[in-house]
Amino acid sequence: MAKESKPKKQAKKVSLWTLILTGVISLLIGAGGTYAFMYRTVRDAQTVNASMAKIQAVYQTLYYNYYRKVDATKLEKDAIDGMLKALNDPFSEYMTKSEANSLNNTISGSFVGIGIEVQKDGDYIKVIAPISKTPAAKAGLKAKDVITAIDGKSIKGLALEKVIAKIRGKKGTSVTLTVKRGQTSFTKTVKRASIPVATVYGNLDAKDKTVGYLRVTTFSTNTAKEFKQEVKRLRQKGAKSFIIDVRDNPGGLMTTALQMASMFVKNGKNIMQVQGRDGQVEAYKSSKDYSKGFKITEPTVVLVNGGSASASEIFASALNESANIKLVGTTTYGKGTVQTTQEFKDGTELKLTIDKWLTANGKWINKTGIKPTIKADYPAVASLAAINTKKTYQEGQVSNQIKSLQKMLAYLGYFKGQANGYYGADTKEAVTNFQSANGLATSGQADKQTVVKLETQVATKVTEHDNAYEAGLKALGE
Repeated sequence: MAKESKPKKQAKKVSLWTLILTGVISLLIGAGGTYAFMYRTVRDAQTVNASMAKIQAVYQTLYYNYYRKVDATKLEKDAIDGMLKALNDPFSEYMTKSEANSLNNTISGSFVGIGIEVQKDGDYIKVIAPISKTPAAKAGLKAKDVITAIDGKSIKGLALEKVIAKIRGKKGTSVTLTVKRGQTSFTKTVKRASIPVATVYGNLDAKDKTVGYLRVTTFSTNTAKEFKQEVKRLRQKGAKSFIIDVRDNPGGLMTTALQMASMFVKNGKNIMQVQGRDGQVEAYKSSKDYSKGFKITEPTVVLVNGGSASASEIFASALNESANIKLVGTTTYGKGTVQTTQEFKDGTELKLTIDKWLTANGKWINKTGIKPTIKADYPAVASLAAINTKKTYQEGQVSNQIKSLQKMLAYLGYFKGQANGYYGADTKEAVTNFQSANGLATSGQADKQTVVKLETQVATKVTEHDNAYEAGLKALGE
């Protein structure tokens, strides 16, 4: 549960291992429980030792007897990857030193990239969420998009480390991603930039200056502190209620989610629960230790969507179930597990799922997500796949790309016909009118320049008409 935002290494070990692992062990070693725990540890150690003896024997046999020279490092990594693959858990993974450093950098400091949180998805890479206001977000990448190629070359089977290295690069340079969204594939060229460290952005509503809006992009080490500062600043400017936006927030540190949820939930009430492999459940409750005595009692709503994952879901569910705060938007991602990391002497790290986490009321939302109190979303056009700009579309052609073109033109008021994917006379007329209105050559053909202009205008109109935000404002007034 530590992705786009991550504390410095020492802080990470304390916040995660101490909070999560020690808490679970304390459930096992209680009055009368010490002997049973020690017996199981010895018994399990014997089983592990027997298994490792076989693995070591196979390793030595391969290393010394295979007819060609064996790369010991690759053999070791592939063996570990094989064990993790048997877990069938995309959130448990072995990271090389450079991959671990990359993860640390993305969470604890600024870095050059495009601003997406990704995970391994079979042979390819899946987007958990783009970070707000980054090149990835501006390019229209969305949660659950699958990246299949980079700069025209397939990434099938490539390690996550290598994929991340390909996506990153020098500031100002561009990377072209081949993306699969549903059944549609398209390319997006994104310019790399410095990704900001700040994780909380706040402002007053443009019309109602008593409503404070806070956008939380990730749950990193300093997010709770940033959040507190923004709330104080908005209060000083006149905020009497708040809209908290965790849409497309891929999560981060469990500790930070607990700290922020405690600002809203009364002390002593559940924030979340954690269930270990033995089935025992431990509740995490709101307390002064988490909130440092800072409480937010003003009317509040929380905006969520399919890109709200992990720590975002802990935060949102706690406010909903323990503080009766409404959630507005669409169903969240559904990541109901907790991970921790173990660092080895060579700088590599093992990220492992160690627990389920349950909501304050004991629900496990894994793969199902959290349903909002009030459903509200961007218009359907916002979910359309980007149009392939390497092609020019013209009269007589038929394709799903043309269907998307028609829907975008209709959204802007240029196309009145049926969006069926056929580039007929009515589509040509709509394209010509759009080109004329925007100072483009009136060819009636949807070339790259026309498509880019069209998508930009659609994106601008969509963001100017945020249905979930408007629903949140309405809910505050009820």
